[in-house]
Amino acid sequence: MAVKLDNYDRVLLDAIQQDARITQSELGERANLSTAAVNRRLRLLADAGVIERYAACIDPKAVGYGLTIIVEAQLESERADLLRQTQRSFRECPQVQQCYYVAGECDLVLILLVHDMEQYVALTQRLFQFGNNIRAFKTLVVMDRVKAGMGVPVLDPGG
Repeated sequence: MAVKLDNYDRVLLDAIQQDARITQSELGERANLSTAAVNRRLRLLADAGVIERYAACIDPKAVGYGLTIIVEAQLESERADLLRQTQRSFRECPQVQQCYYVAGECDLVLILLVHDMEQYVALTQRLFQFGNNIRAFKTLVVMDRVKAGMGVPVLDPGG
């Protein structure tokens, strides 16, 4: 269920997506709200699940992850228990940054960060080849990270 957001909420959400360390007084200035109102709104947005978490964005190359890999995977079976087991294995793998269950030519699309191709080969054996309900997978090696982010456009609700 979608939470009803007003313009104040949208301004706050936009600002904290840009910089989660922004002070509540700065947020209040941007949204024309008191610090107490900002605090209350942020708490309500978090309690409602609109704000999932606060996190830092780290440059993968700065910490040794030189390759980004996109994988399209086809399942052997979409039986509910097998699907949950496969999804859990991807959720638990720290190199899997994102995983989407999709409609179309493949069943799952994954974004992985790896140190090098050797690490990716080892991951393919663990995640895709040894009894993890994967029939086939296709690897796309990212040549340039043109845009990467998880920001949600909140200031233009109409699209």
